[in-house]
Amino acid sequence: MDYLLGYYIHRMDPFIFHITETFGPRWYGFAYLLAFIVGILFLRYLSRRGYCQIPEDKVTDFIVYTAIFGVMIGGRLGFFLFYRFEEFLVDPLVFFRFQEGGMASHGGILGVVAFTFYYSWRNKISWPHIGDCLVPIAPVGIGFGRLANFVNGELIGRPTTVSWAVQFSEEMKLGPDHGLDRETYYQIIDEVDQVLPEAQVTTADQVIEAARHVPEVLPILASYLTPRHPSQLYQAFLEGFLIAGVLMVVRLKWKDLPYGLLTGVFFIIYAIMRMVGETFREPDATLLLGLTRGQFYSSFMILIGAAFVLYAIRASSREGHS
Repeated sequence: MDYLLGYYIHRMDPFIFHITETFGPRWYGFAYLLAFIVGILFLRYLSRRGYCQIPEDKVTDFIVYTAIFGVMIGGRLGFFLFYRFEEFLVDPLVFFRFQEGGMASHGGILGVVAFTFYYSWRNKISWPHIGDCLVPIAPVGIGFGRLANFVNGELIGRPTTVSWAVQFSEEMKLGPDHGLDRETYYQIIDEVDQVLPEAQVTTADQVIEAARHVPEVLPILASYLTPRHPSQLYQAFLEGFLIAGVLMVVRLKWKDLPYGLLTGVFFIIYAIMRMVGETFREPDATLLLGLTRGQFYSSFMILIGAAFVLYAIRASSREGHS
């Protein structure tokens, strides 16, 4: 099997285990669950040490509500508004078909911003302060989500020849502009069908599923698929764990930072890291002003972050002169 000496062919299963052929717990859902647990533990620690005004006994409810009304609803709505707006207009009920996937990190962030604004008003807690408590946690969820993207084989990278490149069968869904030409596409289907004649392989989804469970399919894919950056892993580090580590250290080292400063820093750093990570990722929608959708939307986050930083500096200056 010469293909074993070449690039890694992605063949991970999005299911942790199968209850039926198409139903069972998924790594993507587990990633969110793990992020929420980390968020609860860290926010409780901040509250207990006096870094956060949210009472420790209220932290779990706060994280759960933020997850549902901010991350989940915001991320789902953002996916359709930013990436699939026409599809949403034609069939609004597609929003509720969660099993088909579809989340946008920008939408999730904006959803959290909106929910925490309401929460701060309802509970009479400084909104920028709540943001400062959350931003060290948010990148953890983003990082876990990107790892789940890699497991799912989705949001794949651009072509490359680096030694750690990965061949993603998801490339078959990209179309001739970014993926395989029609001749190669049908050649793969024909060869996989010869290996699995009883399956009657006719679609890219069948090929992707076969790659996860039938070793004989792998050398076929190795002959045709393009080696690509594992951009999901790059983004997991850049947008997720790197930012989380930096912000957690800052949050714990400087207890009396002006409210909103850390929130602003998060928006700016996340936007920059997202724009860098996107240079390795295959665009999943048409470009805007020469930028990927992720880069384009991130540019506005820099302005939002700058506004938070300016607010924090001015508020600190006023307090210093009071």
